[in-house]
Amino acid sequence: MDGPSVNWKVFDLFQKDQAAQFGGVQLICVGSCGLHTLHNAFKCGFNAWQLDKLLRAMHTLFHNVPARREDFITVTKSSVFPLSFCAHRWVENLPVVERALAVWPSLLLYLEAVKTKRLSNPGTASYDTVAAAMKDPLILAKLEFYAALARTFTPFLKKYQTDEPVLPFFPKDLAELMMSLLRRFIKREVLHKITALQLTKLDVTDKTIWLSPQDISIGLGAESVLKVIKGAELRVLEFRRECIQGLCNIIKKVQDKSPLKYLTVRQMACLDPSVMYRDPERYRDHMKGLVQRFLQDKQLADTSAGDVILQQFDSLLSLESRSEDFLSFIAMKKRLDIFLGHFMESYPELWAFCRKLLLLSHGQATVERGFLINKEVESDNLQEDTVVTRRLLCDYIIQHGGVTQVPLSKPLLANVARARTRYRVHLEMERKKREAKEQALKRKEAEDCLQELRVKRRQVQEVSEGLARDADRLAEEAEAKAGSKMADLISRSNLMRRGHKEKLAELAVLDKEITAKSAELRS
Repeated sequence: MDGPSVNWKVFDLFQKDQAAQFGGVQLICVGSCGLHTLHNAFKCGFNAWQLDKLLRAMHTLFHNVPARREDFITVTKSSVFPLSFCAHRWVENLPVVERALAVWPSLLLYLEAVKTKRLSNPGTASYDTVAAAMKDPLILAKLEFYAALARTFTPFLKKYQTDEPVLPFFPKDLAELMMSLLRRFIKREVLHKITALQLTKLDVTDKTIWLSPQDISIGLGAESVLKVIKGAELRVLEFRRECIQGLCNIIKKVQDKSPLKYLTVRQMACLDPSVMYRDPERYRDHMKGLVQRFLQDKQLADTSAGDVILQQFDSLLSLESRSEDFLSFIAMKKRLDIFLGHFMESYPELWAFCRKLLLLSHGQATVERGFLINKEVESDNLQEDTVVTRRLLCDYIIQHGGVTQVPLSKPLLANVARARTRYRVHLEMERKKREAKEQALKRKEAEDCLQELRVKRRQVQEVSEGLARDADRLAEEAEAKAGSKMADLISRSNLMRRGHKEKLAELAVLDKEITAKSAELRS
């Protein structure tokens, strides 16, 4: 759609329209995409360093420039190049920065060769960006810190890049992710027994709860880089403070947009079987809160339906025989909707209510996964139809769980048997389309040329007629004069007539060209 503000405005309008048409019924809101929120928060923490600009420049410097790549291989004896950085694909952050760290020594050799004029200066903006970054003694520490945080985010983002109903697990995992970030720079006593809701309200800008810059956790890689830097203690201290500020920015962004702010999201944890098994009493209240929310938004018919759902949920949790089922889910990590469907088959009202809850999405994982699949099927000079076809094949294979699981039905085999014939027909159709397009292009060029000739003829004819009129006018004026004045007028009149004859000759040539071009068009 559009930006976040526009999306929320559309959502508000949709809620009003929904209420007007269906008697006050409202949609259950669980916030915006939790995955995009985290990805944008991660980027927000590194805006001050502009590492994304550096990572893009490293890739652009050698991308699609064979001569420069050959120079790089000759000087560094390495054929490993930086990867492409894309700020909109969250699962690519970590591999890109890890490759950047791996090729950094080779990049230093390349820049040194350019500086000593053994290689020509590329003279591009990407080269200037990389050369400027080389002058920063802490650039490797910044990249290492970036990689350390990316290693924290990437497993979470990959885990939830799924279409399965995983929102019941989302609050717990997101709270653990936030805690892992907070432990890097917040005092331990502040984080002791803090709840998910309190995490969203914690004032991380309060410097009194920060650890000292020397005690913050910036990752082993960044620490090892700082140890070899000598004579820059103040700059290192400033770097540690920048790391704290970056972590603070990330947490503030997550708090501002986090799904944990929504009570419905936190209460969804009651559908996590491992939580049901460990603390059933606590999550009875969560289920009660969800039922109340559905009643408030008129997603349930009346309170009697809510009472039935709560009674069945209580009965479900009180069954001692279900303990083995809970432990089986915890051990086997079965798909949640399949497990709950089997687990609640004796409680139809409760299962109908839980199905609605499981429809609530944790984020737009399908879109991001589609980008990654597109990248995998891409190759040089690939046309749009081929990309679409490959995506259809990938989606069909994924739907059936792998290449070996695709059913070889009779229609599929018959389709494959006729594939060569259809391919030949397709090539013939493409050839005819190509020829028709070329013919239309030639006709268009001929029509344009004919139009230009006609315009030119009209202009020449106007000039010719003007010269004839001027010649006649000068001749008439000469009749009334005598001596040198008459001779001058006659001379000018004759000059005009010669010009008129030249234009008539030019008109004759243009008439022939127009006749020939018209005949060409008719043929």
